[in-house]
Amino acid sequence: MAGKKLAALGLALALLLGMAAGAAAQDAGALVQASFDYMRGKASISTCTMLIHRSDWQRSMTIKAWTLGQSDSIFYITAPPKDAGNGTLKKSDEMWMFNPKVNRVIKLPPSMMSQAWMGSDFSNNDLAKSDSLIKDYVHTLEKTDTVDGKKVYFIKSMPKPRAPVVWGMQKLKIREDHIFLQQDFYDEDLKLVKSLTMLDIKPLGGKLYPAKWRMQKADAKGEYTVVGYEALEFKDSLPESRFTLSSLRNPRF
Repeated sequence: MAGKKLAALGLALALLLGMAAGAAAQDAGALVQASFDYMRGKASISTCTMLIHRSDWQRSMTIKAWTLGQSDSIFYITAPPKDAGNGTLKKSDEMWMFNPKVNRVIKLPPSMMSQAWMGSDFSNNDLAKSDSLIKDYVHTLEKTDTVDGKKVYFIKSMPKPRAPVVWGMQKLKIREDHIFLQQDFYDEDLKLVKSLTMLDIKPLGGKLYPAKWRMQKADAKGEYTVVGYEALEFKDSLPESRFTLSSLRNPRF
């Protein structure tokens, strides 16, 4: 009888622990979703400067971008003149690039989504603010801490089985007001590849927002890319016609 009671108690504890773990994962997923929604908004229009820094050179570009929903975006380079007009369109899981010098649109295969955009430390997916983090990963809250008087959540994100992703793990730092502070990217061997750090949090677009996004590879300390927001406006919606191949070929700034 005692053995049966112990077995029943053990089963009850296992169920409770399983439920707690499931609730923790659900809470972590809700935190990531809320932060993604906050950072991206329903729709947005922005102007950014991208600075690519290397040990022996650096260059900068000005980018005009529009986003709609969780996955659609279109952006163009407006300066310098030699790069002006180059555009990128992302709709759902598909991406196209336009080169005005040859007047040609190229559809990127999934294998190129993780490649560097215009020689920067940001990939095509990074710049498009892909919703893969929401769809393809399971999130677990590892710990919380207090930084500058605000609670910060430390979250580990592991890919779902058979998810079409590059990263073997991501680690996130999210502030209690939904602001992303850091996103670390790990390869399949769980080795750190690069880190995205959000800096200069200030009123922007009608809410607190990081005005600078710095991407740096783990094995290249002297090399990095910084995207700085010059203007940002959040909208309730934008015309679907903005996010088309026709719009990509015919930039309207």
